[in-house]
Amino acid sequence: MNAAGRLTAFGAGLAGAFTAAYVTAAAVVPDTAATSPQTQTSDAAADHSAPPTEQASSAVPFADPPGLSLAEDGYVLSPVRAPSAPNDRGTMSFTIVDPGGTPLLDYATVHDKQLHLIVVRSDGQHFAHVHPRLDAATGTWSTPWTWNAAGTYRVFADFQPAGAGSAKLTLTRTVQVAGAFVPAVASATRTVDEIAGYTVKLDGALTAGVSHQLTATVTRDGRPVMTLQPYLGAYGHLVALREGDLAYLHVHPEGAEPVPGGTGGPAVSFAATAPTAGRYLLYLDFKVQDTVHTASFVVDAAPGGTNEPAPEPSRDAGHAGGH
Repeated sequence: MNAAGRLTAFGAGLAGAFTAAYVTAAAVVPDTAATSPQTQTSDAAADHSAPPTEQASSAVPFADPPGLSLAEDGYVLSPVRAPSAPNDRGTMSFTIVDPGGTPLLDYATVHDKQLHLIVVRSDGQHFAHVHPRLDAATGTWSTPWTWNAAGTYRVFADFQPAGAGSAKLTLTRTVQVAGAFVPAVASATRTVDEIAGYTVKLDGALTAGVSHQLTATVTRDGRPVMTLQPYLGAYGHLVALREGDLAYLHVHPEGAEPVPGGTGGPAVSFAATAPTAGRYLLYLDFKVQDTVHTASFVVDAAPGGTNEPAPEPSRDAGHAGGH
């Protein structure tokens, strides 16, 4: 099983309600989404630019984290078109509609790409981060796509319109892939992952409303990996999602940008700010020998202003929820 396939994201109540039962997800047309392997030979992850580490941004958790709406600032993520069943090869495509109601054609380049596409099932499995191509004539983004399993998925489009004063946006749609599946049981916290012979350890803590440093260290056979390659302007990229609603966590790569053609390692650091206390799902992409690998972790964020562990998610099935 790949790294993200072992990770979970439903609240434990939802997992308890469905662990023993198969669920049939009716396909919603045209919104469909899917999965991809966690060891990739193409693109796979990114987030934002770095603020100072350990800086208190606010004692109050953020009210509206990114990645919870299909529209923001007048921009809209269109319905997603894709194959209609697991294991069918095809194309995933969509457009970003601008405030004037026409397809957006001009994008800023952020972390070497104009748009980052993230897909993950609602239980945290089948994570993928790829970079589709833009048809400059129609404004349609597309990428080859095959999903590996049925279920309810979230598709995130992470981009910034071109132009002075434009803001970075993360738009999302909840989509269904028809078929029987068993949502994975919620997992305990986990800060070490094994992927393709590499061991990745995550050090650091999360606190709601406070920026903290997270450091991922990559080793192989007990020895530090010093051959991390530059990928999207850094030696690693971290995507973090809040369990329950899959809201984005504020994650920023730290340090100077790598020299083209250079290598680094074994540690990659990030500044992360959790919007609220609770459980988060983290996906780290790193590149070695021209192959991108994804390691995954489960981390709890403490309440703001304390070093106490975050409370365990409710095990009461009556509080089941999510997407």
